Amino acid sequence: MTKVDQSMSNNTRHLMGMHSALRRLALPTLLALAGLCAGGPASAAGERPVAQGVIAVPVALAAPAAVAPAPAFPVEPAAPVAPAAPVLTNGLVRVPDGRLLAPDIARIVTRGELVVAMLKVDTPPFFFFDDAGQWTGLEVGLAQSLAKELGVKLRFNREAGTFNAVVDLLANGQADLAISKLSRTLARTQTIAFSDAYLTLNHSLILNRVKFAQLSHGRPLPEVIRNFNGSIGVIAKSSFADYARTNFPHAKVQEFPTWNEVLVALHKGEIVSAYRDEFEVKRVLKADPTVSLVLRTVTLKDLEDTLGIGVAVTDTTLLAYVNQFLAQRTEKLDIQKVLQALDR
Repeated sequence: MTKVDQSMSNNTRHLMGMHSALRRLALPTLLALAGLCAGGPASAAGERPVAQGVIAVPVALAAPAAVAPAPAFPVEPAAPVAPAAPVLTNGLVRVPDGRLLAPDIARIVTRGELVVAMLKVDTPPFFFFDDAGQWTGLEVGLAQSLAKELGVKLRFNREAGTFNAVVDLLANGQADLAISKLSRTLARTQTIAFSDAYLTLNHSLILNRVKFAQLSHGRPLPEVIRNFNGSIGVIAKSSFADYARTNFPHAKVQEFPTWNEVLVALHKGEIVSAYRDEFEVKRVLKADPTVSLVLRTVTLKDLEDTLGIGVAVTDTTLLAYVNQFLAQRTEKLDIQKVLQALDR
């Protein structure tokens, strides 16, 4: 029988006892450390603990201190995105009724409404409320016919206080079209496109007889007009403000907030002439024939003011549609028809 070394056996038992004691002492410490480290990598990165579905809120690094648990901020669900109208490979869009349309036409048809920008100041006979309170006018009828052809309702945006502001409404995407006795000018075609002209008017001047006689010194009328260096009144920020500076480079151009204020200044002799299209000039004499005693008119046959429908520069198919619509209209506007409309 093998003999066992008693001293070795006692040493082993001693070591095993110490190991067991150390394990009992270390366990609480390890558990405490485990609780402190539950945040894991997020704590090391200077952030509050992140749970699933909770936004992490960064915090400043500082000396360890007892802090209250951070509040949880639930993630807001993303708003549902309306499905875009399907665009086919040929660039057309299928609208709810099954038709394939160009995107700019489909936008209007899908919305069910044509939005037209129009000046907020009534301008008979183009757009105005009649004595019965009915919204009417030559251009109102034009817009109504366009909406009918498209098969949609019609809404007017009349926020603009000036003609240039009407252009801005269209350029900013607040309307599909601009129909508002708008002259087609180079300045405006930098931001919007224009249809073919639906009305052409000549330029015209109204002259204060006394002031013009003082200016002409007996020279022939054509010579004085060709080299006009007197004062010209125009509506501020209008097409004729631009026309005046281009066509009468030697004149003193004075801008007024409204056409009525231009006419008041002309009557008082504060300006020699007023400049606008032939319709507005003839309308002054038509409203009060006696003003011909103090005023005279001059129609400039070589200068034309063409009115068009404004379209956004990106809406190329809509522009083509409007042009075709105008070409197919049987009733064409001219100065006589516009003047006759004033008497209705």
